[in-house]
Amino acid sequence: MNAISMQRAARLLPPSVLLLLARTAAATTFWRAGRAKVDGLFTIKDATYQLFEYEYQLPLLPPETAAQLATVSEHLFPLLLLLGLSTRLSALALLGMTAVIQVFVYPAAWPTHLGWAALLLALVARGGGAISLDHAFARAPAPANERRSAR
Repeated sequence: MNAISMQRAARLLPPSVLLLLARTAAATTFWRAGRAKVDGLFTIKDATYQLFEYEYQLPLLPPETAAQLATVSEHLFPLLLLLGLSTRLSALALLGMTAVIQVFVYPAAWPTHLGWAALLLALVARGGGAISLDHAFARAPAPANERRSAR
């Protein structure tokens, strides 16, 4: 690939689009896992509690608490990622969840978790990009009364 082709490719895939794709891919993965844990809008299934009690067996947390935290996290943080709101914090939370899953639940699934971690680390490092609420809020002008009081 010559330099001109690479420049064209870079224009077609600017960082903002790549970060949007990373946010969407990571959010989809965790959202689907969260939706599998609930019935209806947000009733945690008995099967979810049983998974945390008998299969996952996380240290330090009671199974009921772990099931609730995981289910809420798999709904909240993906939504924030899709919106690009608190992107770094959301990606960091899901990265922590990925580490717990890797170490305590499915240690043999490291190739899958490595892919998740790569997406999430990019978001922790770069944020949500230009196509995000984080970016929109950072660029929004301060209200007039805040500008006056800052003088």
